[in-house]
Amino acid sequence: MNELIFRGKDLYGHAKYTRLALLGALLVVQVAFGAYRLGAVATCWMVGATLAVAAPLALMVQRSWSRVGADGVTVCWGLGRGRTHSWQDISWVDVRETKSRQYGNSRAARIFLADGRRRSLPGLQDSTTYPRPDFDADVQRLLDWWEHSTHQDTRIQPARKLRDRLSPTVVGVLAGIVIAVASFVVIAAQQH
Repeated sequence: MNELIFRGKDLYGHAKYTRLALLGALLVVQVAFGAYRLGAVATCWMVGATLAVAAPLALMVQRSWSRVGADGVTVCWGLGRGRTHSWQDISWVDVRETKSRQYGNSRAARIFLADGRRRSLPGLQDSTTYPRPDFDADVQRLLDWWEHSTHQDTRIQPARKLRDRLSPTVVGVLAGIVIAVASFVVIAAQQH
């Protein structure tokens, strides 16, 4: 079987300019709000903090990848050379599907390790926003590798947990809202 490589830049590359436009709009809002309420120094800190968080995250998304081969599954989230999980360490492979009214459906292939940890595979994802037409075929190719490389007795489906019900998008949006509200509360408290 051929080695499989799934790269984040192939999945998200076409949306690079959309993300840049959204970041630009956010920075314009921050500068306008900052000039009106905060002053030059606080505005510079706010814009700098936004860029300090957004730039590395965007770079990591572009550099993320997964490789499936004879030695197992290698996952790299954009930093370093990635981590290889041998086939003997992988107890289950499945697709996590999340549904959202705002963002539509998204699916991500993931592996479950024998010690209970789970890893989503960067680049092997499909969503309404970032469609991957060959997602089902690629997941089947991953499953073929897994079934070919492991014994049936070692394939154990894990029990569902609370985090299986919460999507990373929901957690991220909630964390973003909490951070934004806390930031504005702190800024408003300093103004009085």
